[in-house]
Amino acid sequence: MVSTAEIPILGFVGFSGTGKTTLLLKILPLLKARGVRVGMIKHAHHQFEIDHPEKDSYRLRKEGGVSQMLVASRQRWVLMTETGEFDEPYLDGLLPQFDQSILDLILVEGFKHEEFPKLEVHRPSLGRRLLCLEDENIIAVASDAPLNELSHLPLLNMNDPEQITQFIIDVFMEIRI
Repeated sequence: MVSTAEIPILGFVGFSGTGKTTLLLKILPLLKARGVRVGMIKHAHHQFEIDHPEKDSYRLRKEGGVSQMLVASRQRWVLMTETGEFDEPYLDGLLPQFDQSILDLILVEGFKHEEFPKLEVHRPSLGRRLLCLEDENIIAVASDAPLNELSHLPLLNMNDPEQITQFIIDVFMEIRI
């Protein structure tokens, strides 16, 4: 179980193409409108680069071989940390990077193999199995159709972001906000 979370944490898991990001993009503004300060972690299954070769920060990091590069401006700052090619990140290693004192909730997209509370996003039309049948950390399923094999967990309508937002508030935020 994730031990470095000082505040509630909820994952959104599901197979590729189920609409996790699309659903999050609908839920996040609703949470913000209710005063919930959200931090977000997204797992990427591939290499990604947020820096660009023509920028000084990229050159300093790549050519200089630095392990960490922090770029700051008036609007934001970003810390890039080189972890090596084969190190898969774990939530316990990432959560301390947040200033959890200024957040109410951390949402996570991915990291489905880790033990922490998760909401499964499922589309039966894709023909994929339900993850909740194998993962006891899944606390609810958001689907765009009824699920006959689901009887022990709340079933949420993935096309009703208000319903899912209220579920998050009810389960995770009633004490904090």
